[in-house]
Amino acid sequence: MTYLAKPQLHHPELPKNTVGFTRRDYEGKISTLCAGCGHDSISASLIQACWEMDIQPHKVAKLSGIGCSSKTPDYFLGNSHGFNSVHGRMPSVLTGANLANHDLLYLGVSGDGDSASIGLGQFAHCMRRGVNMVYLVENNGVYGLTKGQFSATADKGSKSKRGVVNSDEPIDMVGLALQLGASFVARSFSGDKKQLVPLIKAAIEHKGAAFIDFLSPCVAFNNHSGSTKSYDYVREHNAAVNRLDFITGRDEITADYEPGTVTTVTQHDGSVLRLRKLAADYDATDRIKVMNYLHERAAAGEVVTGLLYVDPASSDLHEHLNTIDVPLNQLGERELCPGAVALEKFNAALRYGAALARRQPARSPCDNLPACW
Repeated sequence: MTYLAKPQLHHPELPKNTVGFTRRDYEGKISTLCAGCGHDSISASLIQACWEMDIQPHKVAKLSGIGCSSKTPDYFLGNSHGFNSVHGRMPSVLTGANLANHDLLYLGVSGDGDSASIGLGQFAHCMRRGVNMVYLVENNGVYGLTKGQFSATADKGSKSKRGVVNSDEPIDMVGLALQLGASFVARSFSGDKKQLVPLIKAAIEHKGAAFIDFLSPCVAFNNHSGSTKSYDYVREHNAAVNRLDFITGRDEITADYEPGTVTTVTQHDGSVLRLRKLAADYDATDRIKVMNYLHERAAAGEVVTGLLYVDPASSDLHEHLNTIDVPLNQLGERELCPGAVALEKFNAALRYGAALARRQPARSPCDNLPACW
């Protein structure tokens, strides 16, 4: 299939930000996702946020893993650095890049399959280490590239497009991020642009591990087994010579509601989301109260959106490790090869530490047990 490329010419009167870029300069290639996919709304909000914040595209590094969500970095910030890693390994690749050069803004784009299944261990360590990044999970509860099986975040009792009921407990990425020490945790709905843009801007400004869980409905796998318009029904009644897929367009689902209120969003398959937007006086600085509040609202069948938790005194991995301020690719021979004298001092310090350790008598785990044992 051939897709038209975006024209390079811009209207001369397009508004520019303070660094001289139009909003078009923050766009990427034409999306190949399904029409109405919530992921495209998230990409549009990222474009808007970066343009409004006057971010220079060449100062951004966007990394991803595998899945529909991991395709989206191709659709925004086309003039930025980009790397598509293997399945679930985006956090470790981003951590390495961040340690080598912390002058860049790091956007890690992932999905519920990429981060909550094969990449769960990588997600955990990225959060607890406080890597300075914006970790974006586009969460739709299914594996969109492999025909819509349940992902690890699918709610218990939800149905697949084949009518199969999910019997597994879901993994709550927000709850995990809070438990693992993320210093900025938020959740939003892909159709709520008024909330998306300021949340992304706040996450970009935050120092440390900033995590946002985006509820992003999949429009391709909402048909059910009883429908005569479903893909399965057509295949069973069609004597075609080959097997083709055509996904019909869907209207984008949007929501607009006030802070402190609840709204019900009906999705394409008839299922509903009950979204509660945080009130203006909500305290986002108490981790324990936040976790309790999320459990209370979940028990009431509500999905809380907004900035859930933030640590005003956060730090990042570079502060923990006391690394050098200069990016590694800007260091010269003098800094990288300080000479024999500096090497001898370093080795002497290691020898001194080893000598101190040898003077301490080894202790057995049984030393403190009663003699009768």
